[in-house]
Amino acid sequence: MRLWKLHIILILLACFSCENESVDQYVATPYQLEIPKLFQDNILAPVIPVDNPMTVEGVELGKKLFFDPILSGDNTQSCADCHAPENAFSDTRKFSDGINGEFGNRNTMPLFNLAWNYDEKFFWDGNTFSLEHQALVPVADPIEMNSTWLDVELKLQQHNEYPSLFEDAFGTTKIDSNLVTKAIAQFERTLISANSKFDEYLLGQTNLTSEELNGFNIFMDEARGDCFHCHGSDKNPLWTDNAFHNNGLDQTFTDLGLGAVTGDPADNGKFKSPSLRNLAFTAPYMHDGRFATLDDVINHYSEGLKNSSTIDPLMKKVNQGGVQLTTEDKAHLKAFLLSLSDTEFVGE
Repeated sequence: MRLWKLHIILILLACFSCENESVDQYVATPYQLEIPKLFQDNILAPVIPVDNPMTVEGVELGKKLFFDPILSGDNTQSCADCHAPENAFSDTRKFSDGINGEFGNRNTMPLFNLAWNYDEKFFWDGNTFSLEHQALVPVADPIEMNSTWLDVELKLQQHNEYPSLFEDAFGTTKIDSNLVTKAIAQFERTLISANSKFDEYLLGQTNLTSEELNGFNIFMDEARGDCFHCHGSDKNPLWTDNAFHNNGLDQTFTDLGLGAVTGDPADNGKFKSPSLRNLAFTAPYMHDGRFATLDDVINHYSEGLKNSSTIDPLMKKVNQGGVQLTTEDKAHLKAFLLSLSDTEFVGE
């Protein structure tokens, strides 16, 4: 009798071991991220966590989740409602509203080239580390999707498609927030914008107008635009340093930005420098969407700078109000900035 029981136990243990082994050894189809030539030539490899390798199944699942309102509390709002593809995954409104009609106090950031954010600090104030953790936040935010991860996990688990999709992507039908955000992060890393007119110019595929070329020279000239310190150059296809600066918007701060995250008063009024790519699609501008047009932005740096205790030293002409561009310089700088917009990325 004891021998019979021992045989049963051994069989059960063997089966359990085989089941775990199949899950542990499951490998989805590797996803080959297409890295643009300018990125290969000028910057390092993308940031892809070792515990979240990109797979075909994971990317497809992440895309489905990104566009599915099931992640919100009342099943009415998806990530894409505030990050619209036709607007370079941003929002044309100053502030986005959540499922209850409440508005946030910061402009929705566009989503592209996120895999090359090397310090991995996300949001305007850098309060979240990694794309995976960033994807956690909107779901539970009471002003945004106003749900709970427990509720989202339950809805996905009871869905007629998602368990099998998670099994294809991760080798398990048990759904949790960790796997959901991993899938969304995989999809977000595929959002690569690198086919603007200026990109084509750098690749020798087209020519710039004289206005666009002069605008680039203004951008690079410390005596005129002096823009490249924070936003990069033709050697930095990201067109941002992904760092945090006080760019002279205010003398006093109702929004402390990075300072609220670090607790350091020296960081008050500092916000992430956004990429200058796709400006044709991402108005309004700045962390609070205060500037409706690109002309407003240029005017700010030309004659609208405000001094404060934490003003960035790169704002060297703050005591003059700005860099004091001529009307022609402003027009040419705008022409160059618009040449950084990628119509293919937004599907035009």
